[in-house]
Amino acid sequence: MKSLEIHLIRRPTGMPSADLFALEEVALPKLQTGQALIENLYLSVDPYMRECMDLEEEWPLHTPLEGRSIGRVIDAGSSGLNVGELVFHREGWRSHAAVAAEELRVLKEYPGVSASAFLSIMGGTGLTAYVALSRIAKLQAGEDIFVSAAAGGVGSAIAQLARLMGAGRLIGSTGSAAKARYLTETLDYDFAIDYHSQDLSQALGEAAPEGFDIYIDNVGGKHQEAAIRHIRDHGRIAWVGAVGQYNHAESPELARNLYDIVGKSLRLEGFLVRNYRHLQDELEAFVVPHLQSGRLQPQQTVREGLENMAQAFVDMLAGANLGKMLIKLA
Repeated sequence: MKSLEIHLIRRPTGMPSADLFALEEVALPKLQTGQALIENLYLSVDPYMRECMDLEEEWPLHTPLEGRSIGRVIDAGSSGLNVGELVFHREGWRSHAAVAAEELRVLKEYPGVSASAFLSIMGGTGLTAYVALSRIAKLQAGEDIFVSAAAGGVGSAIAQLARLMGAGRLIGSTGSAAKARYLTETLDYDFAIDYHSQDLSQALGEAAPEGFDIYIDNVGGKHQEAAIRHIRDHGRIAWVGAVGQYNHAESPELARNLYDIVGKSLRLEGFLVRNYRHLQDELEAFVVPHLQSGRLQPQQTVREGLENMAQAFVDMLAGANLGKMLIKLA
């Protein structure tokens, strides 16, 4: 058997392209003491990866890349695991990985729940949304929420979890008319803004003439500025990411009204989901019954084949996905 790996062969300038990556065929990795051989089933495609492309310490050239992955143990070696167990690990962008037992997590398989959910609504994406709502924004029943990048992985999870938590009005911003329809018709957003065809701040003011309580920020820049302008006094901003800035690291677009945070007594807090991994069991206990009942539907765009991962990554950065972008391996 052979293993397939994707390597970064050149660093990007601005928006990356698929030709910065190369698909390599290599021998299956040999197991070291304490390692298990994992055959990957699903790979996660995430916005944070764009920042990693610029950093040698994050993504060295000509090596397999890091990324969230779901796979099964096909050789337990001396790891103490069992062949066939479903596991989560971070040795992505490859078909097989040798992973030390302490660097992976054995997953509980739930009847009626796809393994891919551990990379979307039950994975880092869902945990990010859960933490943003329950710990950072501290959502209370009936409160109104504005979400940027609302059709992406986190945005789609925010909408569904917020409804289950009793949120009031949901307002989402996205980049096309088709995605705006997806927000209202599939995700049950009350109001959708297409910021490419509408003036963002004006549209947000029309959608929420009396403001809103919480802003979940996946974009930064002009979206953050508009949110600060229209959020109610004593509102909360959970800053998840800044996907609109990742290709412009040298000249980021910043909100010009940050001092209004003081005048309106707002609270803005950023966070990294890796600091909240202890809430994984709590997340699963909350979402699994709703997944099994069908009330909660993982929102995923799934591309098949490792050879298509680089293009899927580029497409995700360009907003071509609805919900979480995943790669399914044969």
